[in-house]
Amino acid sequence: MLLKPTRENLLLCMAFIMPLVFSVWMVLLNNFVVDQASFTGKEIGLLQSIREIPGFLAFTAIYILLFIKEQKFAILALLITCIGVALTGYFPFAIGLYITTLIMSIGFHYFETLNQSLTLQWIEKDKSAHFMGRALSVKSAASLLAYSAIWLMMSQFNWQYQSVYLFWGVLGCVLVILLYLYFPQFEVAHEQTKKIILRKRYWLFYALTFFSGARRQIFVVFAGFLMVEKFNYSVADVSALFIINYLFNWAFAAKIGKWISHVGERAALIFEYVGLFILFICYGLVENATIAASLYVIDHLFFALAIAIKTYFQKIADEKDIASTAGVSFTINHIAAVVIPALLGLVWLHSPTWVFFVGAGFAFCSLSLAFLIPNKPEKGFETRLTSS
Repeated sequence: MLLKPTRENLLLCMAFIMPLVFSVWMVLLNNFVVDQASFTGKEIGLLQSIREIPGFLAFTAIYILLFIKEQKFAILALLITCIGVALTGYFPFAIGLYITTLIMSIGFHYFETLNQSLTLQWIEKDKSAHFMGRALSVKSAASLLAYSAIWLMMSQFNWQYQSVYLFWGVLGCVLVILLYLYFPQFEVAHEQTKKIILRKRYWLFYALTFFSGARRQIFVVFAGFLMVEKFNYSVADVSALFIINYLFNWAFAAKIGKWISHVGERAALIFEYVGLFILFICYGLVENATIAASLYVIDHLFFALAIAIKTYFQKIADEKDIASTAGVSFTINHIAAVVIPALLGLVWLHSPTWVFFVGAGFAFCSLSLAFLIPNKPEKGFETRLTSS
């Protein structure tokens, strides 16, 4: 490896490996479950609810940190994700898919919790939005590599689902092991509290996190499913769509991070939620495959603005609360995520339009909360309802 063994480079390397493997699982999922397991909206909703259970339990990471360092735990979680993806293709039936999804998801959600915590601890406040934008660009580059390779493997060389899942899962395991051997154990500046913390002054962060998780599930679960079920997109079509998404993120994510630093979290989130409200209404009414694809690309680009929720918390938080609150925030994010896919999967059977109208409602709730963020949030001035 040519990279210097620094904290920033470790975070960026992990940011590359996770989407390299997870993107394979995600981009193949809708076609795999329809082609191989005959899933309907009911089964895909249940599978996605199962996938979010580990996210709901992310707060338990703080207890595991009593026995293992945060950095090592993050690398272990990354390895578990890779193993879950490698196994997916061998179980093309409902129960098997639920189990492999759960394995993958345990690793994924623990990793995302720990990665957020380490980023907020290791990166200075005035650099964090830009760094998160850089990390998002790296994630996009990894996803682009995965999607491009999948398009070649399946449309040009006729690889089967099982072989594709196995190849990328094993490759991910090898990269994680190399990562573990190359980087030293870094120390953290502030010893983290090893218990669950809920602070009243963080209430706006909790609320923004809850609604962000709720509306995100509608995009993750049902926007892609719409492309396959309603507009008959093939694996190659979905892969091409994801490639376009990540080209935009690769090109603009770091710039978006800089823009957030310039305009502030309040303006960035207001802009995001107005856009998402309009997008979800359009999703519910769209009848043209090309327009639907355009909405999907624009929707995905808005996700970069969610960096502002994390940097808002970094500015108002006590340093020793970051690891604990990262776990709590993932749990809050997934309270709705565990329930919404299964419930809206049933709604989908009657009216896909109403699924996206519910998403517009979540975006409106987020918009209302965003107006409460101060122009310059800090400890003691967490909301516009408080004074410093």
